[in-house]
Amino acid sequence: MATLERPQDNQLAFVLHTYPYRETSLIVETLTQQFGRVALLAKGARRPRSAVRGLLMAFQPLTLSWFGKRELRTLKNAEWQGGQPPLAGSALMCGFYLNELILKLLPRDDAHPQLFLHYQATLRELGAGASQSAVLRRFEKRLMQELGYAMLLENDAQDHAPIDAQTTYFYELERGPVRQSLMQNSVQLRGKTLLDMALDDYSDPATLAQAKQLMRGLIHHHLGSDNLQTRQLLKDLQEL
Repeated sequence: MATLERPQDNQLAFVLHTYPYRETSLIVETLTQQFGRVALLAKGARRPRSAVRGLLMAFQPLTLSWFGKRELRTLKNAEWQGGQPPLAGSALMCGFYLNELILKLLPRDDAHPQLFLHYQATLRELGAGASQSAVLRRFEKRLMQELGYAMLLENDAQDHAPIDAQTTYFYELERGPVRQSLMQNSVQLRGKTLLDMALDDYSDPATLAQAKQLMRGLIHHHLGSDNLQTRQLLKDLQEL
């Protein structure tokens, strides 16, 4: 028999996705600052007069209160916090991409307070019109780090020598950058790209293009056979 958890009040959170549940309710996937990804049952949330009907929207900061079992808690209350610029157009699609990454890669009930803060800052950058490609690469890199897949960017994986900006490397997805590789899925890129990524500097167009290729390979590697629906939609809209 599952044990009951302590009720939680006024926890900072964002809605990642909602699913209809029975006739009037929703299952709400959330990212919380203190508890990570949490699934909540919002009873009656689809009713016209529900107090939370208009609040459980993606990309808006909320405080949530809940109670109940570990796997699926029951939402008690939601309050809007404000302060987040709305996302529109391709920035909105970028936001959906972030949410899909979190849903597919981050386990439930695994707290990552720093990832929450980075997600919040990323939404603000997207809402303010920042370079979407650079914003996505920074978030992807931080997500890999939080999941325990921190990227090796400043040293050769084979001999640990410092990366040379003028040298061409092959990034092996399970290992890191090496000067020569027989791995078919390794990504060829400049040493300068690796050093730029270490600094989160995507001002060089070549760095931005190669970083996109590398992050795409790494994410696909960790997703396995799972596919990202929003990536294809983003590709159809523009090259990110």
